[in-house]
Amino acid sequence: MKQLVRRIGQTVALTLPVVLVTTGTLAVTRVPWAPPTSLDQQVVAASSGDGAGIGRTAATTTTSDGLAPQDALRVALMDELRAHNPGSALDLLERAMREQPALTPYCSSLAGELGKAAVRKYQGDVQRARTFARAVCDGSFAAGAAG
Repeated sequence: MKQLVRRIGQTVALTLPVVLVTTGTLAVTRVPWAPPTSLDQQVVAASSGDGAGIGRTAATTTTSDGLAPQDALRVALMDELRAHNPGSALDLLERAMREQPALTPYCSSLAGELGKAAVRKYQGDVQRARTFARAVCDGSFAAGAAG
């Protein structure tokens, strides 16, 4: 019995560090301070005009058009909504919030504006606009679509 307990202890002692290192490594692969991948750079570039804000704090920079980052993101979101659908614009908003945490204070207002724009896109059909709602920015899209 002692030998069995000792063997289990040795197994745990050898495997536990490997498990901890592996899970720790996986945990930090998608954090805001990790270097952006090519897809991440495309999202950031789309939300900030020409990509001038990559690697800088969003709250203190402006785009080449003279727009604040949140205004550049608003323009990109409205363009996405017009070109595709509100779901696609909400996906872009969600990615932008994940990629640029400095823009999170603007998330609710941006989502609300998307909701209102979706109702306009569908000629006042609130039900159709609300079908795209999801839990981005605490449901502000649905609130904006409702009026």
